[in-house]
Amino acid sequence: QVQLVESGGGVVQAGGSLRLSCAASGGTFSNAVMGWFRQAPGKEREFVIGITWNDGFTYYADSAKGRFILARDNAKNTVSLQMNSLKPEGTAVYFCAAASAYGRVRYRPVQSREYDYWGQGTQVTVSS
Repeated sequence: QVQLVESGGGVVQAGGSLRLSCAASGGTFSNAVMGWFRQAPGKEREFVIGITWNDGFTYYADSAKGRFILARDNAKNTVSLQMNSLKPEGTAVYFCAAASAYGRVRYRPVQSREYDYWGQGTQVTVSS
């Protein structure tokens, strides 16, 4: 059974940094796009950042550009999200997700419906 488990959430002051991790098990994720989404109270889940399976290309939502860094280790089936210069509007539950690429080399999904597997989420709270 495929499982994604996030860790690393917590409370941080505005301007601070936080590192989230996602560990995948039960499947081979070297050929899957890995992404992070977030959902704030009363809002829809939104794409934050993703990384392709074949060349490790990282693509961002505007909210993450210049502040977030995503890396993957296919040997360990893990991805890590470094979030810097955090803002109070970044308070949300952050979800790790995996999308099967089926060999597509330029596949960069940003819609939640394009992702096949999800973690349970980890809370990030940014205080002002």
